[in-house]
Amino acid sequence: MSPASLRAGNLIRGWMEDAGLRTWVDQLGNLHGRVEGMNASAEALLIGSHLDTVVDAGIFDVSLGIISALSALKVLNVNGMMGKLRRPIEVIAFSDEEEVRFHSTFLGSAALAGVLPVTALQISDKSGVTVQDALKENSLEITEENLLQLKYDPGSVWGYVEVHIEQGPVLEWLGFPLGVVKGIAGQTRLKVTVRGSQGHAGTVPMSMRQDAMAAAAELIVLLESVCKNPKDFLSYDGHCNDISLESLSSSLVCTVGEISTWPSASNVIPGQVTFTVDLRAIDDMGREAVIYELSNQMYKICERRSVSCIIDRKHDANAVVCDSELSSQLKSAAYSALRKMAGDIQDETPALMSGAGHDAMAMSHLTKVGMLVVRCRGGVSHSPVEHVLDEDVWAVGLAILAFLETQL
Repeated sequence: MSPASLRAGNLIRGWMEDAGLRTWVDQLGNLHGRVEGMNASAEALLIGSHLDTVVDAGIFDVSLGIISALSALKVLNVNGMMGKLRRPIEVIAFSDEEEVRFHSTFLGSAALAGVLPVTALQISDKSGVTVQDALKENSLEITEENLLQLKYDPGSVWGYVEVHIEQGPVLEWLGFPLGVVKGIAGQTRLKVTVRGSQGHAGTVPMSMRQDAMAAAAELIVLLESVCKNPKDFLSYDGHCNDISLESLSSSLVCTVGEISTWPSASNVIPGQVTFTVDLRAIDDMGREAVIYELSNQMYKICERRSVSCIIDRKHDANAVVCDSELSSQLKSAAYSALRKMAGDIQDETPALMSGAGHDAMAMSHLTKVGMLVVRCRGGVSHSPVEHVLDEDVWAVGLAILAFLETQL
């Protein structure tokens, strides 16, 4: 609901209409473009991605997913083929996935999937503006009742497809422009608050300090150690098994991305430090085992340092397995696109796991999901230097077109 997001939404809405789609904006700010095809009552194929970005972002995450779908549909429209689609096709530009403003991820897609709690409307940003207030300021009247009405009927949806840049280095390393996603890692986000004793930096002896910053630093180093070598910290017991440990060794990643201190003065021993933890793994049981052990170890460190420690779970999303049928169709479509561009190719389209979170995680509560990812330079994302080659943009556009042609 920033001025920039509203301008972007208006631009994309114009492109949707130019591609021959009927458009509307729902009460949570999601932008929809739909064509009914031959049978308006048939189960619809949804193709989506989010409209918002992180702070200081690149231009491909995630406009590429919306643009590639619209480009493919425009080709069908120009060629007079839209009316021959066997089922409705709906492109959705979700309003909020990155949680930048309200620190609550998948707001747009979770509403359509029916998994967004009504309490989310009262989440506030740093200025105290709630989700409900922000929408109302932009003439979108959202209430608890019509939030529930946003949920799609599962019986009306055939499946959900999402295109995204890979956000990792694997495709570039393989020398392949496109990949199919097998599954998406589960996520947990924590907020850790360490409270010590605020004091003068020059007069409190080191041995008598209850330094919240020093304690937080030790907790962060512990997190890194646990996530680099989970086998050294976890045991084969009720919280973890052999399969989970093996999976963690290859998929577990942990990040402290935000930290704040109070009173944040150079001559004051910090009395409170708050930091975030982003923890992801393909195996849900293994992820829970890491959180259990990590929390135990953190509490022990805080007790030894005579500081208090509060660990709040702010977000949980289980791992998602992509639908095999959709994945197979996307794989064939990618292969077809690359053959058009490069002639005969020997290699099969790679199948990858995604460590990044996507709207497909929320939409999996509604319907089967499939994802196509695009090579990005150096695996860099969430940065102004993120880059996708023009021919790879061309490739994914052709792949989505080939996929849509299977619906004719």
